[in-house]
Amino acid sequence: MNGYLKLFIGLFFAFSLTGCFGEDYDFTPPSVTLATNPIDSDSNINLKAANINWNSDKEYKKETKDILELASKQKQVSVNAGQQDQIDFDSQDYKVEEISIWVWQQDEKIKLELDKNRNFNFPKEKGEYLIELDLLTDNGSAEYVGNVVIK
Repeated sequence: MNGYLKLFIGLFFAFSLTGCFGEDYDFTPPSVTLATNPIDSDSNINLKAANINWNSDKEYKKETKDILELASKQKQVSVNAGQQDQIDFDSQDYKVEEISIWVWQQDEKIKLELDKNRNFNFPKEKGEYLIELDLLTDNGSAEYVGNVVIK
């Protein structure tokens, strides 16, 4: 009986440790999506990373000299005037300290207000806009851009 108990305890520890070896965590900067309807991924706007200064399990750096030029090269997505979207991150293994989002129309930079659930509304004025999103976390900072037309 004592042998069975030792065998059971040994197997228990062996199986409990195997869960530790299979974990694969991703500490890279997140991908950012602006989602009108989280269920319908066709209406989402995927933002492009422009500038990154991220330090978690290793250091990630990217520098873009002209973010507006990068934004203008992104696929233009149509949105409705005043439409509400939500900022979604593909991962969140960090503490968000600040999120800011703007739209650019020519040389005019317009800050969009975020609520506590990371929802914001696009401007009510129709036209072509470039998006800039700045993320500041305890792991560093990242800047993202996109391109929309408000109809």
